[in-house]
Amino acid sequence: MKKLKSEILTSIRNKRINVFILFLLFAFIILIFTKLSKEYTNTMTFGIEKINVPEEYVILNDSIMLNITLKTHGFKWLKYYVSKPNIKIDFSNDVDKKQAVFLWNKSKAYLNNTQFDEQVELLNISPDRLTFKYGVNLVKKIPIKLNATVNFIPGYDVSDKLVSDPDSIVVIGPDLLVSKMDFLETEETVFNDVKSNLEETAKLKLPENTSDLKFSENSVVIKAHVEKFTEGTLKIPVNIVNVPKGMKLKYFPREINVSYYISLSNFNSVTNKDFKVVCDYTKAMGNQSLLVPELVKYPKTVKNIKINQQRIEFIITK
Repeated sequence: MKKLKSEILTSIRNKRINVFILFLLFAFIILIFTKLSKEYTNTMTFGIEKINVPEEYVILNDSIMLNITLKTHGFKWLKYYVSKPNIKIDFSNDVDKKQAVFLWNKSKAYLNNTQFDEQVELLNISPDRLTFKYGVNLVKKIPIKLNATVNFIPGYDVSDKLVSDPDSIVVIGPDLLVSKMDFLETEETVFNDVKSNLEETAKLKLPENTSDLKFSENSVVIKAHVEKFTEGTLKIPVNIVNVPKGMKLKYFPREINVSYYISLSNFNSVTNKDFKVVCDYTKAMGNQSLLVPELVKYPKTVKNIKINQQRIEFIITK
């Protein structure tokens, strides 16, 4: 019996607390509505929304703002605080073109409260004048520079080279900006343990302020034909060039080994006739009777070429 009585008293107390909280909530809501119904005067920063800009021009400075003083009720101010407000500037009516800039004057468009409803009283706009720099649009094809590192599984490599698809993109924007762009890099990309053909998307490293520029693509596909590779070695004859007329030389060795890295599919297509090694007599190493072999011809299908003989000895016979 005592337990039941205690539960009833607790329930009554809880209901009283709930009723109190409910009344408190209603009072708070009424207070908020009362506050929002009153008029307030305040100054707020408005962004600029540019409309009807002539197609042949692009406006360069997007960071221009207007400080506008308004008098209106709290509900309107709440709307402005929730989302950043913008003011429209119509380039077909509100601005004048003066040489290299467009000029906007507040007296031309806004003192008549053209962009606020009747419940909003426009008191002031600052600054009185805005200057918009502009440029003439330029269309330019910009090549892509790959910024990629490929780590192959041992025994694999690219048969040609890394390429991007597309290899260039079209950039449209102010000539002042576009004319300075010689190439665009991809973001740094690393591929590990590669042993098959590569075809991966990479984002482009676009300029930080791209609002004035239009790009036909913002990414490219990195491609590469990957094959199994092996090492090859061939004996290549040594030729001496630029020997003075009437002079005869004997030199050793007359052939040297040239090693290289090549794909299995091209291994049998390479012969020693595809290579040429020469020694330039005019580059002889002082009185040491030594010549340095140079590789002046080799096929495009090979890579990591190495001449295994670094010195050629000679004697003058006549």
